[in-house]
Amino acid sequence: QAQLVESGGGLVQAGDSLRLSCAASGRTFSGYDRGWFRQAPGKEREFVAAIRWSGDTTDYADSVKGRFTISRDNAANTVYLQMNSLKPEDTGVYYCALSTMWTRRGRSWGQGTQVTVSS
Repeated sequence: QAQLVESGGGLVQAGDSLRLSCAASGRTFSGYDRGWFRQAPGKEREFVAAIRWSGDTTDYADSVKGRFTISRDNAANTVYLQMNSLKPEDTGVYYCALSTMWTRRGRSWGQGTQVTVSS
C-alpha cells in the first residue's frame, strides 16, 4: 500500500534549524506535486509549502517565506523541508501530502512528525 512517512521532527530552541523528510513507499510519487502542512495545538491544519513534481516551482506560506525551503529528490521518492530560524509559533505537527500546485490543499496524508520550538 502506498504511503508517505515523515521524519526529522524534534525539540529545538528558537533560532535553530531542522530538516524534515517525507519518504514515499509502495509506489513512486515522482509525477505528483507535493506539499507540507502543519497543525498547531488547538488550530486547524495550515499550508506551509508546496513543490511541483518537476521541482522547478515552489510556493510558500507568508509566515515561512525566506526561512523554509522545500525540495525533492525524485530518484529517492523523497521531499524535504529545510526549516531555518525557527520560531515558537512554528511548533506543531508537520504533515506531508500529495498536492496540486497553487491550490494549497493536500491529500493522501502522512502520519505527521512533531516539531516543538522552545523560546
